[in-house]
Amino acid sequence: MTIVAAALVGLLAVLTAGLGGLAQVVTARDQAQMAADAAALAAAPVTFRPFGAKGSAHGEAGRFAEANGASLVRCAGCEPDASWQSRIVVVVVSVEVDVLGLGVSSVSATSAAEFNPVFLLDAP
Repeated sequence: MTIVAAALVGLLAVLTAGLGGLAQVVTARDQAQMAADAAALAAAPVTFRPFGAKGSAHGEAGRFAEANGASLVRCAGCEPDASWQSRIVVVVVSVEVDVLGLGVSSVSATSAAEFNPVFLLDAP
């Protein structure tokens, strides 16, 4: 009976560690998505130079990604554009997570934001 109890305790410990690791990965995924959303939303209007933004869209995406615990991997569509055409910025970020027993892993997320300068003309 003692062997069975020890085996059950061991199995319970392994399952608990596995669930803890899964929770870490899910939390990192949510953090990465939040950081990607913030970075894309911050970068999109900065692509429109007449908007008066200082710095670069890439710099803003990186700043907002870091503020949310992530690293900027890529910022597509972050080039300055003085046209009044709508533009879409796509941002990829990554978050490092140390999964119990498995080591450090990287979780990434992608987000896109559209900015249409024409809507600035409708502002009060």
